[in-house]
Amino acid sequence: MITNAETVLFYDSFGIPKNPAVVLIPGLGGHNISWTDDFCQQVADAGFYILRIDNRDAGLSPHLDNFPSINLGALIEKMQNKEQFAIPYTLLDMAEDIVQLLNKLSINKAHIIGRSMGGMIAQLVAAKYPERTLSLCAIMSSTGNPELPQSEPDVMQMLISPSANPQENLDAYLSGQLAFFQRVSSSICPFDENYYRDYLLQALKRNYSPEGTKRQIVAVAVTGDLRPYIQHIDTPTLVIHGSIDPLFPLAAGQDIANNIANAKLVIIEGMGHETPPLLNPKIADLIIAHLHEATN
Repeated sequence: MITNAETVLFYDSFGIPKNPAVVLIPGLGGHNISWTDDFCQQVADAGFYILRIDNRDAGLSPHLDNFPSINLGALIEKMQNKEQFAIPYTLLDMAEDIVQLLNKLSINKAHIIGRSMGGMIAQLVAAKYPERTLSLCAIMSSTGNPELPQSEPDVMQMLISPSANPQENLDAYLSGQLAFFQRVSSSICPFDENYYRDYLLQALKRNYSPEGTKRQIVAVAVTGDLRPYIQHIDTPTLVIHGSIDPLFPLAAGQDIANNIANAKLVIIEGMGHETPPLLNPKIADLIIAHLHEATN
């Protein structure tokens, strides 16, 4: 198990430090730039101090490459057979990373917002560190409840299958990644291929870590069902979910809201497993209203 002493997270910021802090947590393998500058600035302009972080094993945060390479197929088989295997870390460790960053910055409390896997981390921050959490927002996320509807099989296969090495064949890498983004995209607006291509190229300049993404997949798998943790959350909670999400079906967002007292669920019709640029202003407005309500 890899300790938090080794993982001081990278972040950048928007807004004035004296304003209430908002931590934005990316999803699986995602970089902090998956929260766009325009989105961050919109929330900052509403009176908040944005901390846009890279999770461990992603972006410019520490990569824990001293852990042996992971064969996901073999690991899934071991899990199905209930065999033991080495665990690099869990989502609980990733939640602790967030609190360690707040400690480093001398921030007593913050609003915690996460997307996809980041939404699971955000739930655990609110559950394990209620005294540090002003509010919670989980976007296109899940409780990890094993009884929930599963991801669409082809989407899960695309997620866990090895991608082309961008250093050897950039076009093949981009083609594969764009195919995934398009598969999970929204019907409410056209697929923005240029946006995703730019994001992928920016991300490659920052860091490329397929092994880090696999370690994050293991963290999600071994952490499992979050319901025993989140049922005790009493912080103001907003859940945002798309009606056509093929990775975390709508029932996953509903399950979060059903397991947290007084949580508010907002369903965005036609949104998939993405927050496309055209929807960002609407999502930011929902979040800003939530933050103001929780702060006042």
